[in-house]
Amino acid sequence: MHCRVLASATVTSALSRPDSLTDTAGLCPYGEATGATGATGPGTPGSYDPFGLLDLFGEGFVREPYLWLDRLRAEDPVHRDPATGLWLISRYEDIRRVLLDPTVFRPDNAQHAITPLGIPALRVLARAGFRVRPALANNVSASHAGLRRVVTRFFNAERVAAAVPVIERVADELLDSVRTEIDTTAGSDLFGAFAHTLPCRVMMELLGIHGLDTTTLVRWSDASLELFWGRPSAERQLELAVLVGEFHQWLTSLVSDRTAPADSFVGALVRHRLPDGELLDLETAVGACFFVFIAGQSTTGQLIATVLRSALAEPGLWPRPGHEEGLAKAWVEEVLRREPPVTTWRRVTARPVEVSGTPLPAGAELLLMLMGSGSDPEVFESPEEMRPYRANSRHHLAFGVGRHRCPGASLARTEAAVALRAVARRLPAVRLSAEAAHAPVLDLLSFRAPLHVPVASPPTL
Repeated sequence: MHCRVLASATVTSALSRPDSLTDTAGLCPYGEATGATGATGPGTPGSYDPFGLLDLFGEGFVREPYLWLDRLRAEDPVHRDPATGLWLISRYEDIRRVLLDPTVFRPDNAQHAITPLGIPALRVLARAGFRVRPALANNVSASHAGLRRVVTRFFNAERVAAAVPVIERVADELLDSVRTEIDTTAGSDLFGAFAHTLPCRVMMELLGIHGLDTTTLVRWSDASLELFWGRPSAERQLELAVLVGEFHQWLTSLVSDRTAPADSFVGALVRHRLPDGELLDLETAVGACFFVFIAGQSTTGQLIATVLRSALAEPGLWPRPGHEEGLAKAWVEEVLRREPPVTTWRRVTARPVEVSGTPLPAGAELLLMLMGSGSDPEVFESPEEMRPYRANSRHHLAFGVGRHRCPGASLARTEAAVALRAVARRLPAVRLSAEAAHAPVLDLLSFRAPLHVPVASPPTL
């Protein structure tokens, strides 16, 4: 589970973004594209800026980020992106340093909306009573340690081991339907029919959540990610705000029920006491639930989709993860290193500081390029190659590091490995369909994954 909590929509990011940014579809960071010659950047007036065409939401960056990430790391590891106002931090050691020092590099902005929300969307959220206080990923107060212990208790090694039979059973149930669809139509989409649903069903069983269908919970979670980390139009913001407001109202109702068993996740939260002895307030409890519910389904589903797509695309690999001991876990680790679903994360400087020799003022908004850190050649040999059993593969920063490291990392790893093993065992003959090469990709600031993993049985390839 990748840990991401959403901040209150009533406190939007101060970052501004132009109404329209140049689409970088097909553009290369080395200037090999129409219009690159005349590009200028924030440096000397009239000078060529090699990163002037970079658009963090553009088709070119979303589909082929590695050329951009490699060049940023090599030539401008602390680069200010004029379109967002963010400082892009690209080197592994710099990112690790930032994550390990939340006093200087605070997480206050981690869940601010990257696209400022319009008044109509804010009104919708206000009518829904939407307000989420810092609880986990953006919390540096004295309450953080205790809240983290409550959450971690439900995702420790013992509980994750006990969850494996649940994950296997749900995976098999979903794959029964996938198998039937393939037998009937000769194809299926492993994202919609499997990866997108598995984590939600598992989470609801593990946390004892009842009375809500998985489709609704997935829709609410995905809407939250898009509203806060996407670039939605004003009209789209309204649609998303309605869903996020519904999600918040449901969570508030769930947490307000003080009859939840003490050994359940919600029961433990509502009985938790803060450092001053007071019971945890409702808004912070709801914030913690945002953290768990969104990270436990959307980002884990994105990880599973990426794991399956990459394993099916790797020459000579499929269906070995289904029967070779340890290969599924090793492949998941390489995907987390090279292509994590959480691609970036934000911090803000508390005081003037230098990073890789670049002076940053207090209040500088940083974007940590987590995806690029896993391809840093100073840390990982031949990083462009997928090497299961790489000696230092677990040194990646996909789950963060330090006091805000994802407490659900073990569950996310386990779910992805069980999912890969189950699909390889049950569907050993399937291959990626031709349309996989053109499948849409999630294009949010901090989240990236294939939105379709189309597979077909061999006769139709």
